[in-house]
Amino acid sequence: MKQVASSVAILCVLSLAAFLEVGGDALMRTGLHAAGTTRVVRLLAGTAVLAAYGTLINLGPWDFGRVLGTYVVLFFIVAQIVNWVGFGLAPSWPVLLGGALIFSGGAVLVFFS
Repeated sequence: MKQVASSVAILCVLSLAAFLEVGGDALMRTGLHAAGTTRVVRLLAGTAVLAAYGTLINLGPWDFGRVLGTYVVLFFIVAQIVNWVGFGLAPSWPVLLGGALIFSGGAVLVFFS
């Protein structure tokens, strides 16, 4: 039971990190294409969010090399959701196929290492 709670906690932290990284990247992207005060605010917010991501992802006591597979899968999923909802670009079949490969690789790292 303790192992499950620990795994759920790690999954929550990694999910939050993925949202922070994707959100920070999205803020930077929109900031680079904005003008005036909006540009500055988005770039500064993107910088702060990416710094929070970098801090959060490196605080954990886990074997980062092993957990990275899970993080990459979560990052991919969150990036596709933000790209679709935030930018109106649904994932294409090649992106979905690549995502299936990413998911498979993450599963190998999580379950067989």
